[in-house]
Amino acid sequence: MKNRSRIMLAAGLAVGLALACAPANAQQPAPAKPASPASIAAAKEILEMKHANAMYAQAVPSIVEQAKNNIMQNNLNYQKDLNEVAVVVAQSLAGREKEIGEGMAKVYADAFTEQELKDLVAFYRSALGQKLLVAEPQAIQSSIEYMKQWAQAFSQTVNAQFRAEMHKRGKDYQ
Repeated sequence: MKNRSRIMLAAGLAVGLALACAPANAQQPAPAKPASPASIAAAKEILEMKHANAMYAQAVPSIVEQAKNNIMQNNLNYQKDLNEVAVVVAQSLAGREKEIGEGMAKVYADAFTEQELKDLVAFYRSALGQKLLVAEPQAIQSSIEYMKQWAQAFSQTVNAQFRAEMHKRGKDYQ
C-alpha cells in the first residue's frame, strides 16, 4: 500500500511538472532570424554617423595595459619585460577593436527592423539629424553635470533633514 501511494505521488508530481513546463515552453519566443546584410549595413552607417568607434577606439591598448598591470602586481621583477611584451601584444592584436563595431551593428540590426534602420539613416542625414549628432554629446555631458550638481545640492538638503530629525530626538552630531 505504501509503495502504491509513493508511485501515485511520483506519477502526480511528474504529470504536474510536465503540465507546468508545457506552457512555459510554448511561450518561449522563436529564435530570431539573422539580421539581413542591409540591416547590418544601415546599422553600421548609423554607428559611423554617431562616431561610436570613439567609444572603443582604445579598447585593445587599454585592455593590454590593464593585463600588464595585473601581471605586474605579483611580478614586479618582470616590469621591464612586461613593458616590452605589452608593446608586442598590443601590436599583434591591433585592429581587434573593430569586432566591437561589428557586434554593435548586429545589436542595432537585431533591435530595429531594416526599414526602421533605413528611416534612422535618413533622419540622421536630415538637417535636424545632423544637428542632433553635433549637439547631443554636449547635451548629454551637460545633463550629466547638471545631475551631479543637483545630487550634491539635494544631498545637502537630505543631510539637513537628517540633522533636524536627529536634533528633535536630542542627538546632535557633526
